Amino acid sequence: MHASKSILVVDDDPAIHQLLKTMLASPAWDVDSALDGEEGLALVHTKQYDLVLTDVRMPGMDGLELLRRIREERPGMKVLVMTADNTSENVLGSLRRQAFGYFGKPFVARHVLELVEQALAAPPVEDDIQVLSAQPDWVALEIRCRLEVADRIVQFLKELKVDVPERVRDDIAFAFREMLRNAIEHGGKCDPMQRVHVAWIRGASAMIYYIRDPGKGFRFDDLPHAAISNPEDRPAEHMMYRMERGLRPGGFGILLSRHLVDDLIYNEAGNELMLIKYLA
Repeated sequence: MHASKSILVVDDDPAIHQLLKTMLASPAWDVDSALDGEEGLALVHTKQYDLVLTDVRMPGMDGLELLRRIREERPGMKVLVMTADNTSENVLGSLRRQAFGYFGKPFVARHVLELVEQALAAPPVEDDIQVLSAQPDWVALEIRCRLEVADRIVQFLKELKVDVPERVRDDIAFAFREMLRNAIEHGGKCDPMQRVHVAWIRGASAMIYYIRDPGKGFRFDDLPHAAISNPEDRPAEHMMYRMERGLRPGGFGILLSRHLVDDLIYNEAGNELMLIKYLA
């Protein structure tokens, strides 16, 4: 029988503790509580938690300082940051300090559970995400070629405040995730020793997502595994190709993404791309 996973919730609001204990109630999870950063850090010193959930705004030591101390003293421990003070500074500060993930309050139970499950299933935190720039209008990262890291990056970027409808934001996030996973899988061959360069740039009239993978690139006339190469009279041909070669189901990323953003532009080699969404 597998041992239960240990989770620590650090928040100065007792109502949040009660809510999360109810949400996380499971025989597989053992949940402890701390009401401020100092108490949380003391518990971390005495127990090797599988996951810590911390608020940002607390008296004394705030959540970002707690995150920094945990990363120094327990570098493999995973931390999720949660806050009602959902600012770009908090999102980017959490990312820079190697939080596993981030979500704003009020939160949706299903989304929190998904992120908790993802964090508990992941290996100990490494330097999977290197922050090159963390300005509110220019975020640049280098990430290891692991597919699960793509989902973490998307979650952080979705929390950045952008003046677009939620549906549009979700569409852009989906397109970015598909292109990032392509870069990791096909450009980086899912080799964690390789890295993909990612940037998110917010201008006055457009958002730009940039991805550069370590591969040699591709040609659009040589993508038999992708739906975008299907002949008009054989719209599912790529699925047979993927099945015959044991590839995972899919291959619709480029085709779908082209419909979800305003521009999808590749460089000549095919290992760099920009997704552009105009805001005006």
